Amino acid sequence: MIGQLPTSLTIGGKDYKINTDFRTVLIIIQAINDRELTQYEKQYIIVDALLGYENVPKNLLDEALEKCIEFIDVDAKNKTNNPVKLMDWEQDEQMIFSAVNNVARTETRTLKYLHWWTFLGYFNEINDGLFSSVLLIRQKRSKGEKLSEPEEEFYKANKKLIDLQSHETKEEREESDKVLEMLKQFEKRW
Repeated sequence: MIGQLPTSLTIGGKDYKINTDFRTVLIIIQAINDRELTQYEKQYIIVDALLGYENVPKNLLDEALEKCIEFIDVDAKNKTNNPVKLMDWEQDEQMIFSAVNNVARTETRTLKYLHWWTFLGYFNEINDGLFSSVLLIRQKRSKGEKLSEPEEEFYKANKKLIDLQSHETKEEREESDKVLEMLKQFEKRW
């Protein structure tokens, strides 16, 4: 129905009530981005947080996961695959909430409940402000575009805020360091 926020997902022809609060989805996003969790653990967290893993028949878990992902990423089927990461929900948390709160005209974190799609609607309406400026600079830098003089000054003054931090595990960092060292040795020979 137009204008209605979903509170359940139809899986295997049956409706299952879901936890639609935005905090639940943000916890899921945090888990999805956790490089130390296995793919199975991430899938379990998605289904468990929204539906309750024990509530879904085992033969419907794949469908449940797919429906959960569709709920979280409302327009996933219509999006292009953009490999460039421009934001990080954890690193940008304060900027995101400041911008969302500005659009919502309330402190969303203090609300007892806010549907994920409503939160996402507020998020999608962010226009001006610090977060928008940071995203614009990240986007330009990812495309190799030249920053304007004010943008360049802002970037130099706020590199820690603008540059996305790496979420490599210790092992991944050590492996990257080994490869870089091998490349340096190779370059010296030439």
